[in-house]
Amino acid sequence: MSGTIAPRKASGNKLTAMMQVRNEAGRYLEAALADLSEVVDEIVIVDDASEDGTPDICRSFPKVVRLVRLSEPLFGREGLLRQLLWQEAVKTEPDWLLSIDADEFFERKAKTAIRALIDQDRYDWIAFRMYDFWGSLAYYRDDELWQLHKRHTMMLVRYMPLYAYAYPDWDHHVPRLPLACSALPGFQSELRVKHYGWAGDEAARRAKYERYMRLDPEGKWGSLAQYASILDPNPRLVRWREEEEARA
Repeated sequence: MSGTIAPRKASGNKLTAMMQVRNEAGRYLEAALADLSEVVDEIVIVDDASEDGTPDICRSFPKVVRLVRLSEPLFGREGLLRQLLWQEAVKTEPDWLLSIDADEFFERKAKTAIRALIDQDRYDWIAFRMYDFWGSLAYYRDDELWQLHKRHTMMLVRYMPLYAYAYPDWDHHVPRLPLACSALPGFQSELRVKHYGWAGDEAARRAKYERYMRLDPEGKWGSLAQYASILDPNPRLVRWREEEEARA
């Protein structure tokens, strides 16, 4: 297969972010797009039939070069939704694709570090450490069932038009990048990503728990134990520190 793949560019790479959204108005979307606009060259978004002002927020950012709105939601068919997002993103002819959600933020130093990570011809994917913030924007969760930050999540991949990319046909918990990407040489970065999806109040977390149980009552796509732990009244939390604060 390697003989059919185009040469890898070691400089001047275009970085395109791809994001799927649904009813994100009043949450983190505006801040996320502002933050992302400082890092990437273009942004492609698939709106999963939002019923609020989410599309208007997306249109307000010049780097959003492609916004696709679905008339019916695909939330319960996540594999199909991710495949659609990928197909729309590659239409912009990117060199690299960053898969990121509307409630995820890179730590500050990443804004200058990411360009160096993609302007090379050795690696084809980059993985980062993801931290699940809990209850506030100051603490992340760190206990037996919440250890995403102790491993790496593949978020950034070089796009090679002749390589075969496909997502698994799963309903939930679909990898954010096609499975075939893992067969390529990659790099595990120590740059950190802050996930704010659990940083709301108790009512918001309970609503997410109830949605998981409604969509996956038997734990086919995830862990029932982790679903139950969403309601833990006393999770172990660790205070977040930016590297600049840690050195001070």
